[in-house]
Amino acid sequence: MQASFIDTHAHLSMLPQGALPVEALLSRLFQEDFGRIIDIGTEAEDLKCRLKAFSQFDRIRFSAGIWPSKESIAEREPLMRCLEQHITAAPQGRLIAIGECGLDRHHNRQETGADLKGEHELLELQLDLAQRQQLPIIIHSRQSAAETGEILARYPAVQGVIHCFSYGIPEARSFLQLGYYLSFAGTLTYKNAQALRDVLQFIPLDRLLLETDAPYLAPQPFRGKPADPGMVVETYHLAATLRGISLEALQTAIVQNVSAIFKTPFA
Repeated sequence: MQASFIDTHAHLSMLPQGALPVEALLSRLFQEDFGRIIDIGTEAEDLKCRLKAFSQFDRIRFSAGIWPSKESIAEREPLMRCLEQHITAAPQGRLIAIGECGLDRHHNRQETGADLKGEHELLELQLDLAQRQQLPIIIHSRQSAAETGEILARYPAVQGVIHCFSYGIPEARSFLQLGYYLSFAGTLTYKNAQALRDVLQFIPLDRLLLETDAPYLAPQPFRGKPADPGMVVETYHLAATLRGISLEALQTAIVQNVSAIFKTPFA
């Protein structure tokens, strides 16, 4: 398969069943030579259902992880045991990463009584799992760049992705120094996102990934609607323009980057 579009972060089971069912949408995309999709986990037990729903599509790969909801933080130890069991039982070659997991200072704040220590521990448990399983990790970091970086630095053997990157150049530099890739979502296309566009032009091309975070963060001109993986095309076109390279060159670079970080061929 030639270099094509890859959506490195989508939540396929969360897509609305609208006029075109999700399975039909995916079939259409792949018939049109859309490249690959990574379907991302957020709960300890969701991998089995996602595999059942989408494993007939051989261009979909999966991650498994626990997003830092208050409920998951409170039950982190039994949920981590459950997560590891599901990862161990996954078909060989379909599961390629741990996550998404991380820190969220939009939802979890000290003034709201959130268990910040427990949130840190939940992230550390998943970093430890990634290290033991020799898998990359997909990091959610919202309004918590310094905290996130401090924890990631304790696990230098783990590589990963800062998904839906939302910071500036100083934070980008810090995450790059830790060996992480930066992934940009449809927010890159928003009018008020010049700081993100500056980061995209700043980072090395070999650390760049693109995603939708579907069904969230639909790019222009779809903003306000549920995103689907096909909409990543809009973000690719803008990213190529910002980098001053052809669309084909950007596609080739991202195929190489995805193959490198997830240690599996995506071409």
